[in-house]
Amino acid sequence: MGRRQVVLGLCAFALGIFAVSAFAGAEDPQIIARGKYLAVAADCAACHRGSAEHDAPYVGGYAIASPMGKIIASNITPAKETGIGNYNEQDFRRALTQGIRRDGQPLYPAMPYSAYQGLSDADLHALYRYFMVGVTPVERAVPATQLDFPFSWRYAILGWNWLFLKNTSTHAVGANERGRYLVDVLGHCSACHSPRNWMMAERGDRYLAGGEVGGWIAPNITSDPVSGIGGWSQTELVQYLRTGRNDKAQAAGGMAEAVEHSLRFLSDDDLIAIADWLKQTPPITRVRATKAAYQYQGGGVDSASGAALYAISCASCHRLDAKGAYDGHFPALRHNSTVGSEQANNLVMVILHGVKRQGENIQTWMPGFADSLDDRQVAELGNYVLQQFGNPAVRVTPAQVAQLRAGGEIPLLIRLLPYLLWGGLLLVLLALGWLIQARRRRTR
Repeated sequence: MGRRQVVLGLCAFALGIFAVSAFAGAEDPQIIARGKYLAVAADCAACHRGSAEHDAPYVGGYAIASPMGKIIASNITPAKETGIGNYNEQDFRRALTQGIRRDGQPLYPAMPYSAYQGLSDADLHALYRYFMVGVTPVERAVPATQLDFPFSWRYAILGWNWLFLKNTSTHAVGANERGRYLVDVLGHCSACHSPRNWMMAERGDRYLAGGEVGGWIAPNITSDPVSGIGGWSQTELVQYLRTGRNDKAQAAGGMAEAVEHSLRFLSDDDLIAIADWLKQTPPITRVRATKAAYQYQGGGVDSASGAALYAISCASCHRLDAKGAYDGHFPALRHNSTVGSEQANNLVMVILHGVKRQGENIQTWMPGFADSLDDRQVAELGNYVLQQFGNPAVRVTPAQVAQLRAGGEIPLLIRLLPYLLWGGLLLVLLALGWLIQARRRRTR
């Protein structure tokens, strides 16, 4: 081969590399933008935020409350030392879909990998590119998660995964597929809105029928007209997802965080797809009532002490007649799902911890009274609101308030754990004793 042919070949090779690089560079911004939108839809920022309000995105350190204890969210910026900067795409995929870190350690199921296993290959690639290129690396170590034994032994999670990490989601067809994907996979709605079994795994037979998270009730969002959202219009659902409120309900607790960090940024088409998917889910009835929570308007007995607490703590915003103010910014308490529910958890939790929510355009804030009202006073105030404006058949006790103040009902597995551990130790000792006796008999 002559020198001229060699030169021409090298030029062609260089031009080919340049063309490929130029094509990749032209494509990359679109992929990164897609990954950013997917990260918002997956609500990554709600958990992987910092411990301080104005921390950089995805730096980690936020303590996620769980029945096992506080789980510290990791730094998922592309920092090389303290983040995920050394993850290749396969490492990233395995963490999201199997719950396994780059070092082989299992992730706690607070990371919704059971839902993310349904992510498409294209979306996983876009997410990886976004986190590697579109997120600013921040070298900041976060505290290690410190749970009590046996939850501190991460490899026990592999057994839980073997039992429950199964892709059982049903695939819709046509227009409903996008809604299913947003609800079941990216939004991982069933992580909160489905009840859990005694092993703290989601119950597939009660899909979206309502669950409890840290004392808050994530309500039934099936199409049932009494227990769920069957009586909501598509417009009302979209308004709630975008702003955190409508004439029937207001978001607080974890749902307020989902609105603030994720749902308010989704496109109109995606919010409509979510609403349409929820409207066609199989209806599941959970309550004994014959009317929806938002249809209650009180009618019970009065209470002088409760009325006094309401006048001091609530009336300046919600008004003495509970009609609310400022076009629903301070919501009416009659025909309100929180006050009409058969479970008073969310009413008590709002009284204790207040509301902080950034909707599409408006920030909503309500102070909590956990530090100024004791359990008896919270119960009296809650019962007054229920009797006068909500579901008068529901009662709140000081013991219920104390339990919710402490984080809600402890799951059965956590309650049984001491007995299971001591029972297991007893079985080990009995087995050792039997082996020793058997060996002595053989040596005689």
